[in-house]
Formats: sequence, structure tokens, C-alpha cells
Amino acid sequence: MSVDSSTTPRNPVSDMTITLPIGLSVTARVPASSANLGPGFDTLGLALGLYDEIVVTTTDSGLQIRVEGEGAADVPWGPSHLVVRAIERGLEAAGVWASGLDVLCRNAIPHSRGLGSSASAAVGGLAAANGLARALDAEIGLTQEQLVQLSSEFEGHPDNASASVLGGAVVSWSCPPAVEGDEPIYSAAKLDVHPDIRAVALVPEERSSTAHTRGLLPELVPHQDASFNASRSALAVVALTARPDLLMAATEDRLHQAQRAPALPLTTRWIGILRQAGIAATVSGAGPTVLALSTEPFPVELAEAARADGLRVLELDIADGVEVVTTTV
Repeated sequence: MSVDSSTTPRNPVSDMTITLPIGLSVTARVPASSANLGPGFDTLGLALGLYDEIVVTTTDSGLQIRVEGEGAADVPWGPSHLVVRAIERGLEAAGVWASGLDVLCRNAIPHSRGLGSSASAAVGGLAAANGLARALDAEIGLTQEQLVQLSSEFEGHPDNASASVLGGAVVSWSCPPAVEGDEPIYSAAKLDVHPDIRAVALVPEERSSTAHTRGLLPELVPHQDASFNASRSALAVVALTARPDLLMAATEDRLHQAQRAPALPLTTRWIGILRQAGIAATVSGAGPTVLALSTEPFPVELAEAARADGLRVLELDIADGVEVVTTTV
């Protein structure tokens, strides 16, 4: 899919803005992510080795967008595309601008499956903009902290976005803004995942709406359940980094998975199957993907049964954060 717009990208900035030269090109390679990991609702995230690529080239005028792969027929065209909005926000934050942009998105991350596709789009666009700014002047550009903040503003929560920025596993959080009406302050700390941990994603064909599944969650939860999840979230940090033998206990949840189960019957059934087999399985983000974490190879018989049930079985590395390569054309 492609669209060619004669409209020059929106330039909201002042006379202090530096205009980028024509022919500067960057490629951002951004990983998928899983969030929650069971008990860590809106706080724990994990970068996964499935990647979207975003190629951005500065031109003399206008905006051209091409989309290949996952979601190519579904994403909006033109300036409203999330990647384009993220590029514009990143350029603005870095204090640079472009007279025109050519944007190519090569998507491998399934959309609306709980693998952080929207967070990856935001992170990839921001990282590409940052790459353009740094190619002009290595002294300007955005820090990792700024990338976490800006990408989380697009998402409204930092777990997926910060995982795609930092890589590995993350513990993320937010604080109220210093000025009422501003965005919350989003932060994250990276965890180095134990090298023996393997990730497998079981991806259904059907999609899931984050807004819909969040709507199934109660406003208030029992104190006992909140205490349970707090303990399991803390345990998850230990399990992910030093004690993978604790993954089963560390991925237990009482706050959101059972509440979402009526909307995710296939997901819920496969979580039960895997946990019965001793594999730590959770809903990936808002679903419907199942994330399985283990130190052992995924059983062949379970992989075959999952495929027979219409699930894609993806064996994924724990990924590093977004990477950017700069070229000139």
C-alpha cells in the first residue's frame, strides 16, 4: 500500500528549527513486545525478536507512505498514520524538521494481537526521527529516557513502549505531571533476562481490541488480590533475571486474565493447557496471543496441537531495543 500526499509534513516549530538536508535516510528496526507477563499489569514488559522496519528518507516536499506486510490493508493513509505522527513528534522534540518525507514501513509484527504493534510503530517512528537528527549533528537528538516518555505518551502506558526502546525485560511506571494538564511522567528500568529463558508466542488469527478487553476489568479489586499480584510482580523480577525455575509462580495473576477470559476463550484454553504441562503461560498484553516462557524447548506435540487449533507458533529471542542505521541517498 502506498499514498503520495502533496501536503508537506506539518511544521509546528519556531525559527530555531534546523531543516534537514534532502537525501538523508535512516532505517529503524524495532522489536515486538509483550506486556503484563501475568501479574505485572501495565508495568512489566518484554522485548521479543520479531521486528518491524521503518525506512525514512528526507525529500524536497510532500509525504509519501508505503506499507508492506502485516496490517498493510488496515492502517490509515497519509499524515494520520501512527508512524508518521511519531516521526513528526520526534523531529519536533529534537528541534529539526524536513521539507518532505518518504516513509516505508515493513511490518512483521501482527496487529491487534497483544504483541505491541502500536508501541513498536510509535517507537520506530520516534527512533527514525532521532536518527535523522543525530545524522545531522551527533550533539542533538533524544535520549532513551525521552524516547520512553514520548512513545509512552502515544500509548498511554509505558510497558510495551519502554520494552521496545530498551530491550530485554522492563519494569515501567508513571508519575503525575509537575504541571496539571501535562502528560504523566513515564519511566522504565531495564532488566537483563536470564540467558536460559526462551519465549514462544501462540498467535491466533482473530484480533483483540485493547479498549474492549480493558473494558472488562473492574474499577475496584479485593485487597487480597492486589496483595497477591504485588507479590507475584516482585517475584517475576527475580524469575526473569536470576531464578527462571520460579517462572510458574511468578506469572500467576488475579487482576486481569480471568476477567478477560470470556472474550478470549481460545487464549484462555491454551494458557490452561500450557500451565498444566508446566510451562509458564500468560496472556500477552491485551491478547489474544499466548506468551510462554520456559528454559526448555517448546514441546513438539504441543506446537503441532497449537497449529492444528489455528495458532501460529513463533519461537522468539529476547530482543535488544530499537536500532537505527543511517545512510545517505
